[in-house]
Amino acid sequence: MNSNASDRQRQIRALFDQYIEMYASRDERLTGRFSDNFSGYTGSGGFLVKDLGEWQKITRQDFAQVPDPIRIEMLDLVLQDLSTEVVAATALFRIHLPFGGEILAKEVARLSLIFRLEADTWKIAHSGISIPYHFTQGNEVYPLKSLQERTRALEALVEERTQALHASEALYRQLTEDTRDVHWKTDQRLVITYISPADERLRGFRADEVVGHHVFSMLTAEGAATVRQLLVAKPHTKQLAKASAFVTFEAQHRCKDGSLIWGEVLSKPDYNEQGELIGYHGITREITRRKQLEEQVNLLAFHDTLTRLPNRRLLEDRLTQAMSASHRSDHYGALLFLDLDNFKPLNDTHGHGVGDLLLIEVAKRLKTCVREADTVARFGGDEFVVLLSDLDRDKDAAADQAGSIAEKIRQSLSMPYWLEGGIEHCCTASIGATLFKGRDSGEKDLIDAADTAMYQAKAGPQRDSLLLVSHRYLARQEQPRICG
Repeated sequence: MNSNASDRQRQIRALFDQYIEMYASRDERLTGRFSDNFSGYTGSGGFLVKDLGEWQKITRQDFAQVPDPIRIEMLDLVLQDLSTEVVAATALFRIHLPFGGEILAKEVARLSLIFRLEADTWKIAHSGISIPYHFTQGNEVYPLKSLQERTRALEALVEERTQALHASEALYRQLTEDTRDVHWKTDQRLVITYISPADERLRGFRADEVVGHHVFSMLTAEGAATVRQLLVAKPHTKQLAKASAFVTFEAQHRCKDGSLIWGEVLSKPDYNEQGELIGYHGITREITRRKQLEEQVNLLAFHDTLTRLPNRRLLEDRLTQAMSASHRSDHYGALLFLDLDNFKPLNDTHGHGVGDLLLIEVAKRLKTCVREADTVARFGGDEFVVLLSDLDRDKDAAADQAGSIAEKIRQSLSMPYWLEGGIEHCCTASIGATLFKGRDSGEKDLIDAADTAMYQAKAGPQRDSLLLVSHRYLARQEQPRICG
């Protein structure tokens, strides 16, 4: 992770820590940290609040009900840099109240915060807290009356030893089976021994259709592979018997109707008194919508919205990876920079909408000319870049390979285009190329070299041409135009 990314992560962590510190210390100044356009889900009520004043009222009610500081036991924290002005933090933790016993502290709470930069100040735009304990009474924020009642009930049951086990089992089912999260247990072979009714609501399978089956039957092949990797990376031994940390991962789950959903899984190993592994238990929480939003954010950040090709930012990242791979393998790579020769007349005559259709078609043709491991990117306007990796170790042979692919591209792009509305257009391309091996040159130097070669090709006597530049090696190839 580079220094800028590290600084950004520290900034997000600082925002989250400030929120937790103010919330745990019951600092009423926290009510001034929320955005005017705030929305949030309450922990016990489970309903959406869209009015800032109402949320501030709920926060003050929370602080009034429990005026003394509370303790937050953090279990897991995920920080997300969504954009320049939007960041998010998702945490799993336990809440320890200053009174009322430890019943609430046994539950894993989930908090999602979205911070938005507004007028140079980070504001909390959304807060969603999920506490799997739904026994609040009246206008309570925390279920203190329920906690007190249950504490008295448990104290009474302690004196009645014969009923203690039954009461504990009833409480476990009450706390786990009424929540949206799926609670589960497996033996040491990952065969499911218990699953809560929430799984039927989530995936459609009854408990008797799941218990006794391997956990991999719930997952896609990719999800099962993720679990295998975690088991290899974190082998369980007697020395780890006292370990308390949950392992968190994301995997796709199969539903009874054939659909797939994403689940965030918190898993923890179980050991007997001798320190031997006897199984696993954990919680699965659906995150399908979150994954969809992440994919949308990733698409906007790293792909061109018109052609869906990688954009300049993603190209530079893949070029860095290709140069590192070239250094390890001692194979050449190549960068092709191409520009459409008569794109502007199409825009001027038929408008930008038709021009966009041409760019989409060019992107499709480019992808058919290269290997799956290669990268085709839109650099901007009518300029595209093709990154070729794992060419020959010999420089001349690698140059021939790059030139052959470039010529294939040139000929493909020179074929006539039939666009919407019966418009026929001929659009040739000039291509500049440069070879690289390892990290002898910087990423910017390689892009500039290919760009310069492209402009030299375009300035030649025949615009539809190829110029290959590899350090001191120059070769020019000109072929008759197919379209034009």
